Amino acid sequence: MTTDLTNSQQKALREIVAHVRRERLPAGTHLPEWTLAKLIGTSRSPIRVALNRLVQSGVMRYDKNRGYSVQASFSELPTDVLEQVNSVEDPLYLRLADAHFRGAVPKSVTEADLTRLLEASRSDIRKVLVRAHSEGWAEKEAGYGWRFLPMIDSLEAYDDMYALRLAIEPAGILNPKFRPNLDMLHELRREQLAILEGGHEAMTPTERFESNARFHEAIAAWSGNRFALQTLRRLDQMRRLAEYRQARQQLPRRALAQEHIDILDAIESGDMLAAASLMRQHVDAARRKKAVMEVFDRADTLQPLEVDA
Repeated sequence: MTTDLTNSQQKALREIVAHVRRERLPAGTHLPEWTLAKLIGTSRSPIRVALNRLVQSGVMRYDKNRGYSVQASFSELPTDVLEQVNSVEDPLYLRLADAHFRGAVPKSVTEADLTRLLEASRSDIRKVLVRAHSEGWAEKEAGYGWRFLPMIDSLEAYDDMYALRLAIEPAGILNPKFRPNLDMLHELRREQLAILEGGHEAMTPTERFESNARFHEAIAAWSGNRFALQTLRRLDQMRRLAEYRQARQQLPRRALAQEHIDILDAIESGDMLAAASLMRQHVDAARRKKAVMEVFDRADTLQPLEVDA
C-alpha cells in the first residue's frame, strides 16, 4: 500500500495527523479540504492526496456527497503511514546540523564550501542556512560567508546546561510576579495531551524539540523575569542540535508529556509550590535520562572540511 509522496504531500499528511490528534477529533468529524488547506497553508491538491492516503490506511472515510471525515482512532497508524509522516524532515538540514555538531565544518565557511562537502546545490544549501540562522545557530557574514555559533556539543556542557535550568525554572514559578496566561496554558495542555495519546510518533525531531521548548519558555515568560526567559531561550538555541540527536534515544515521551501536564495542572490550580517541585523533579529526571555519552559520539564517515585560506 506504500505510495511515494512529494514533500508537500508528506507535509500535508503530517499536519493533518497532528491536527486530528491535537484536537482529539472523534470518529465522524467532517474535515473539509479547504479548511485543512487554510490551516496548513497550502493548496488543496496536496491535502487531497494526503487525505486519500489516510482513507487507504483506514483512519478516514470519503463520501462523494459529504467529503472526508474521521473514521477511526489516529493513536495507532499503520507503519507505512508513520514512515511517511516522519520522513518530512529535510535530510540536508539534518546533515548540516549533524556536521556542525561533530565539528566536520569550520566555524566560518562559504556556501561553495558546503556545496562541496554536502554534495548539494547552492540554492538548497542557502535554504538550510537561512533556516539555521532563524533557529539561532548560524550567522551571515560578508558575501557568501556564514559563521556557525557555539553549541552545546559535549556531555559536560550538556550537564552544565541542565544544572542552570534547575536553578532558573523552578525559581521562576515561585517568583511573586509569576502570572500564567490561561489561554496559552490550555493550548499547551492540548498539545501535551496529543503527545500523550501517541502524537509523538507523528512528530519530527525538530517538532519534538520545539514543542518542548515552547512549554518551558512559556512558563519562563509567565515568571515575569525577562532575564530568566532570555537565558532559557539562549540555552534552547545552544542545545537544539544535541536534542536532535536525542531522537535516536528511546526516551519515555509519553511519561515526559504527563509530567508537563502535571506541572500545568498545578499552575492552573494556583499551587505554585507543587508546580515548582514538579518542575525541579522533571528537569532533574530529564537531565539523568538524556545526559548520556552516546548523544555526543562524533564518529561518522564524513571528514572535516578543508577550505581555502
